[in-house]
This record gives sequence, C-alpha cells and structure tokens, in this order.
Amino acid sequence: MKKIDLHVHSSVSDGTYSPAEVTETAHKAGLAAFALTDHDTTAGVEEAIETARQWEHTEHPLEVIPGVEISVGYKDRDIHMLGLLIDHKNKELVSVLENVRKERVMRNIKMAKNLADAGIDISIEKLEAEEEEGTVITRAHFAKYLARHGYAENIKDAFFKYLQIDGPYYVTRNYISPEHAIELIRGAGGIPVLAHPLLYKLPMDELETLVKRLAEHGLGGLEAIYSSNTGDDEQIVRKLAMRYHLSISGGTDFHGRNKPELQIGTGRGNMEISYEILKNLRNCK
Repeated sequence: MKKIDLHVHSSVSDGTYSPAEVTETAHKAGLAAFALTDHDTTAGVEEAIETARQWEHTEHPLEVIPGVEISVGYKDRDIHMLGLLIDHKNKELVSVLENVRKERVMRNIKMAKNLADAGIDISIEKLEAEEEEGTVITRAHFAKYLARHGYAENIKDAFFKYLQIDGPYYVTRNYISPEHAIELIRGAGGIPVLAHPLLYKLPMDELETLVKRLAEHGLGGLEAIYSSNTGDDEQIVRKLAMRYHLSISGGTDFHGRNKPELQIGTGRGNMEISYEILKNLRNCK
C-alpha cells in the first residue's frame, strides 16, 4: 500500500526540521506523498517541492502536496483549518496569511511582555534569535524557550505554567472566521479540511452543528485519521464525514523534535494513511 501523510510541519512554523529535512525524512520513511501544512504560511512549500525533485524519475518518487494550517476563530477559542492541494502562491491567500502573521507577531510581543513583567528574561528578539530566520513564532516556541532557560521542566510543563489560554500571560489573537478560511482555500484551488475535530473537546452535538455549518459553506473534509485517536475516534469522525458528504483526510501532525513521540507517516507507530485518501480528495475538488 502506498502511504501518505497530510499533516506535517516544518521549522517555517513550529516544527524543528527545515522543509528540505522534512522532505528527506518523508522519503526515508517510504511515503509516496506528504502535505506540508505549516501554521498560517506557505513559505516552506517551494523548498519542499524543490527537494523532492531529486527523486522525480526514480523508483520511489515523493509527491509534495502544497498545504497550510490556518488558525480560525470559533467562540472563545481557535480551531484549525487545513488547506490541501492549494496553489501556494495564490495572491489573496498569501496576502491574508501575511496579515495573520503580522497580527500573530503583535500578539507574541504582548505575551512576551507579560512574561517579562513577571520577572522572566524573555523578549520577542530573544525568542527569534534562537530560531531560524523567518520562523513563525508560536506558543510552542515560547514553551521551548522557557524550558531551555530553566523556567519549566519541559515543554509540557511550560504550557501548564505559563501558556494556558485562561492563564495570566496569555494574549488572545484576532482570528479570521472558519468561513473566510474556507473561501480562501477554495479560491486557491484547494480542499478545506477541518483538522483533528475531536481535539477541540466539543460536545458531540456542538461539533456536529459546527461541521454542518461549515459543510454548507464549502468544507471539503474532516481529518479522521490522526495521531491522538484512541478507541472509536476514527470511526466517529468517519461517520460524521459520511453524514455531511465530506471526504476524510489523515495526518500525523509531525513536528520533529517538538513532538518526538510522533513519526512522519506513522504517528506513534501504528498509523497507516492510504494514498487512496489523497485520490479521493483530488476527486472532490
């Protein structure tokens, strides 16, 4: 069976491998295709595509699926919309993502100030100095910095102590709407997929209402195969997708060393995402 991974991050957002390294890792894992879905940016896609060209005429070519993971607002939280098979150079999409990135930077500056006012030696400049140029700074980078400099035992502890949404240091972002994200992805020729629907811990009736609303607005799929699934999780999402005539997607949410328990293509070691899923997504464009 040809295997794929449709949810992967690089150092362009909050992963630790460069787009080229991610691509090489995907090839070593024997994948037939993977989607680079960095947070609110498509900046790494071209590098991944160029890296994969070296295997184009070999026995084991690797297809890079241009993608993105857009944070969107839902009530008092954010949820994530994957854009798969997009034109990663689409002007409107790139423009909106750049505005989202600028808003994220302002939020990060405020959050760094909150932490600094509490006596922590941190600033946005110090955060950026420890990352590759152009990296989209997220809470994961804050957590890594706090753990590295002794303010927390590890990344998980840093989130618990300093970065929880209802904590004193957190700053709320201004998000675009899910409907706007769907329109942007469709406008860029892609398929909008609601990422890891069960991760939001919504009551099932509320999740179904949300899926119905988004399906009516052009949602194309649900991420049914996902690393944190347990028990009947996958079947629950598959049934929800079937009810609203949506395709399914699957991905590990690979982040490199930031989530060392997750391997590209296999997650915690037991995932299998068939190439047929990618073919079905293409057919519903």
